[in-house]
Amino acid sequence: MSIIASTDPLIAGGFAPISLKALNGKAAMLERLDNKYVVDGTMLMRAAGDFTEVFDMLEIDGRRAFTYETCYFDDAGRRSYFDHHQGRRQRAKVRIRRYVEAGLCFLEVKLKDKRGITVKKRLDLDIASFGKLDDEAMAFIDKVYHAQYGQAFPHQLSRVLDMRYRRMTLVARQGGERMTIDTGLEFFAGGARRAVDPNLFILETKSANGNGVADGILRALHQHPTKRCSKYCVATALLNPGTKHNRFLPALRKLGGVPARPALHQPNIQ
Repeated sequence: MSIIASTDPLIAGGFAPISLKALNGKAAMLERLDNKYVVDGTMLMRAAGDFTEVFDMLEIDGRRAFTYETCYFDDAGRRSYFDHHQGRRQRAKVRIRRYVEAGLCFLEVKLKDKRGITVKKRLDLDIASFGKLDDEAMAFIDKVYHAQYGQAFPHQLSRVLDMRYRRMTLVARQGGERMTIDTGLEFFAGGARRAVDPNLFILETKSANGNGVADGILRALHQHPTKRCSKYCVATALLNPGTKHNRFLPALRKLGGVPARPALHQPNIQ
């Protein structure tokens, strides 16, 4: 068992299960306010006891931790990255995500509305479409971008970065709140690899007002959100030395990076 996988039962064991169907019925959270926290394993275990009182954990076929593989698309000038760096409200992040154990694949477009709320739109794809944007995918991107911002999607996209990590998902028993726990992050681009210490976890709370029950539990433990903790932006900064990244320094300092080394199973980035 890997170091990463061996931590999963310690975190997941105390939670009651919830099915994917029940999760989608209660807390799809495609429009939400997000907060991200970077914590170590000791802090997460301290919080887990309180989380078990109010959250259930997604379970599918006896599994509670799932492998996510994601490829991100940007233009030649990394417009998505720099729009996020500059805090632009009118911005889009485009990715294809593969849920490895479930054999599912989705194109996802993340947008911001005028209130700063994240709006996520997604299109079901065949698993063989991972890594590629065909005409249907581009039409979907243009459609949701136009619906949100009233203009055509302006960028020419190519695949620029891949990542892999494990995720556990919590769903509040009351209300629609959700929280994800990510660990074992690995980033790939241009033949390079960076990884995050497997004892570090990114917790992302997702609630209607950005101040949910999970935020309260973490605040009571003196944990505060890490601003601009986009995994795509952190990975872009780590894998592209010299790229402007001052807005992401708090996240970069908390996550740190282990030295690049060849990956045993690096995704084939085209």
